Amino acid sequence: MQALKENIIEILIKSKRLTREQIEEALSAQKEAQAPFKKILVDKGFISEAELLALISAQLYIPILHLSKYKFDPKVTRLVPAKMARQHSIIPLSCIGNTLTIAMADPLNIFALDDLKSITGCNIDTVLSPEEEIVKAVLAQYPDEPGSMKHTLEEELSERADAAGTQVELIRQNEIELTEIIKESQKPPIVKLVELMLMEALKKRASDIHIEPQQNALRIRYRVDGSLYDIFQVPKSDQNAVLARVKIISNIDITENRLPQDGRFQVRFENKEVDLRVSSLPTTFGQKFVLRLLDKSNLSIGLDKLGFSAQVIDVFNQAIAKPFGMILVTGPTGSGKSTTLYSVLNKLNTVERNIVTVEDPVEYQVEGITQMQVKPEINLSFASGLRSILRQSPDVIMIGEIRDSETADIAIKASLTGQLVLSTLHTNDAISSITRLIDMGVEPFLVASSLVMLCAQRLCRRLCMKCRKPVDIPQSFLDKIGFGAKVDFYQAAGCSYCNNTGFYGRVAVLEIVMVNDHLREMIVQKSSLDEIKKYAVEKLGMRILREEAFLKVQEGLTTLDEALRVTTET
Repeated sequence: MQALKENIIEILIKSKRLTREQIEEALSAQKEAQAPFKKILVDKGFISEAELLALISAQLYIPILHLSKYKFDPKVTRLVPAKMARQHSIIPLSCIGNTLTIAMADPLNIFALDDLKSITGCNIDTVLSPEEEIVKAVLAQYPDEPGSMKHTLEEELSERADAAGTQVELIRQNEIELTEIIKESQKPPIVKLVELMLMEALKKRASDIHIEPQQNALRIRYRVDGSLYDIFQVPKSDQNAVLARVKIISNIDITENRLPQDGRFQVRFENKEVDLRVSSLPTTFGQKFVLRLLDKSNLSIGLDKLGFSAQVIDVFNQAIAKPFGMILVTGPTGSGKSTTLYSVLNKLNTVERNIVTVEDPVEYQVEGITQMQVKPEINLSFASGLRSILRQSPDVIMIGEIRDSETADIAIKASLTGQLVLSTLHTNDAISSITRLIDMGVEPFLVASSLVMLCAQRLCRRLCMKCRKPVDIPQSFLDKIGFGAKVDFYQAAGCSYCNNTGFYGRVAVLEIVMVNDHLREMIVQKSSLDEIKKYAVEKLGMRILREEAFLKVQEGLTTLDEALRVTTET
């Protein structure tokens, strides 16, 4: 749309059809109304749609076709899903050989053209038609019949599956022939569906794909910047074939439907290798799959590119320079702990160091690092794996999570005998990890001697800089939450760049403290958490999570609501 707007401006200037003042007025009106530039020009009466189409046609060498008397072929229109036709204002006209000709009002909408090529497998040729005529044609050619069956799987992909009676009466899963499912999963529409699902997820920057069997459909959702969004639904009749396809590419046992399973596979997207970690879970209406997308390029960008403040990076660099000791990163699931630890490992990953990890599961596969996955079914736990690692002469050890007293004890002792140990815990703040270790049965003097750095982490959604809007926050509310700085506040708006969410990416919020000798004395003396936290804040300069989040608000990176959502008063 941006490219079309710039082309229209260039065409209007060259043709001298509009004055620069009129163009500036239209641009200003578009910015306020958030409407298409073409519509603003026509609504203001600066130019008629017919005249504008003629100018675009002459400039781009695309013919104009009026659709009022055009006779559509139903076989051709069914090549394009109804939802896509409505969304992009396009209508297919003819298909000759491997070339599909479509009418569209926006010939520079490359996203629509890419999606069309991906779904149909055809080369796309375009003609220009007035948008009003296209809308009428789409309404006529794609009647909204809630009870009707769709003609193609591609159309079902784009429309939310309707609860038809025939879809509810499915054969029980254990009665379905496995060979038939495998054959179905290898059919081009199913293969294309799964590839399209992966491609769209990568384009939308999704961190997870949720494939969820429901009573009448198979729901597909993406998690983008920490929030789940409905994307589309697949007909229930195609559920088994889609799930079988996911199992096949993930190297999961296709015959096992009763037990949870794990798998993984890799894809290449825009010259990047992306690992996908797959987890299945038996549910009432079939197996639910969650695909975690792990982009290796995130690991090599450095700590400074993860959104950490200068103070946090300085403390991290001091900690990882230590020859031995323990570094703990705490936080809830999905708070970015693994990405942070892997980024640290990537920085430490040199020829002279032997780095070994024990994880459940191995998230990122990193060259030059020895990685081991725990397998409880064969009694390979964090504790037993850690014992074996210590015989491998490691310099740096990463433990995916300290879950029990045995693992905690071995990890602490390893950190005191010459290894740098990195691990995670589930606690609300950094200082609470001290009591968590003591509660696990580790002696306070061992905790004090081993700890080098404590860190608690959260992720705030980052505002989209292209569409954020200023907002006024009442001073009474700011006083209530203790926000003392005088700054400009912003709120999420939504645009095409951020998929109308108002957010683009996430920024890390960290509460971090280096453990010094006095803090070690306080741990040995069993000082209260409040006393330790007070000392860390007043003497060591530790900023609590909410203060760090407020700093991101002051920098205009996130909203006040988001900062309050991800942090708690500690």
